[in-house]
Amino acid sequence: MPGTASLPGFAVTEQAPAKINLALAVIGQREDGYHLLDSLVTFTAFGDRIGLSPAAHDRLTLSGRFGDALAADANNLVTRARDRLRDALAASGRATPPVHIHLEKNLPIASGIGGGSADAAATLRGLLTLWQTDVPKAELDAMAISLGADVPMCLASRPLIARGVGEDITPVPMPPLPMVLANPLVGVSTPAVFKALASKHNPPLVLDRAPADWPAAIGRLRNDLEPPARALCPDIAAIAESLAATGATLVRMSGSGATCFALYPSDAAAERAATALAIRHPSWFFTATRTLGADDGTH
Repeated sequence: MPGTASLPGFAVTEQAPAKINLALAVIGQREDGYHLLDSLVTFTAFGDRIGLSPAAHDRLTLSGRFGDALAADANNLVTRARDRLRDALAASGRATPPVHIHLEKNLPIASGIGGGSADAAATLRGLLTLWQTDVPKAELDAMAISLGADVPMCLASRPLIARGVGEDITPVPMPPLPMVLANPLVGVSTPAVFKALASKHNPPLVLDRAPADWPAAIGRLRNDLEPPARALCPDIAAIAESLAATGATLVRMSGSGATCFALYPSDAAAERAATALAIRHPSWFFTATRTLGADDGTH
């Protein structure tokens, strides 16, 4: 499965797991426009991969199902992460030689599962390994949040609750969960979804402490962005209905969409559902995977 093994020919491979908002509450908005969130987040075994090797000069190459949708230029979050880390290390006199970075893009673009943020976080981790150096956690976290609100949680890549604008992270002891990811391959504008949100001041999430039945506990939560996203993109409702028809335990949209996830009682059930859905809807994206447990993260 893409995203779970080393990339041949590269000195370092870092996984960039998909980030899934199992639940998301918009509880306020700061004066600078940033929204205050409560979000229950997990990551999946399926995702992008970053390969890194020493090179004569800096390079970024792309592959994967969705690689053609990206540009290998300075606007890519991978190159921005490289440059941000290089500047920080160079300021303290540490060597940051040229590097060939390869992004295998397996995740749909602009799909509410943190693909770009996961790629940036994987780049930071991989470069620290390749350059055989380290950065204090507080400095790395500040660098991450400067790249994007989701990058700090993607650095952790383990089940967590994220609060504030994404910088306040608390790990949670969630086990792995069989899952299907589904996307209609229609981009949804995150700013447009937030603009269409009826209220920016909703109740915070209340999660049972160490629930015995995680799918049931997640089912009692919500995603405040799902109603406005469904209004903007009717395909979200259609894909959620298709997932529900496979006997899923829970179906919900992740983040600002358009990716939806479905939980299943077993890996075999998730595989059967993804296979059947891909046959029924060949123009949509489906993959069976499982979430990373509390002990399965990248760090």
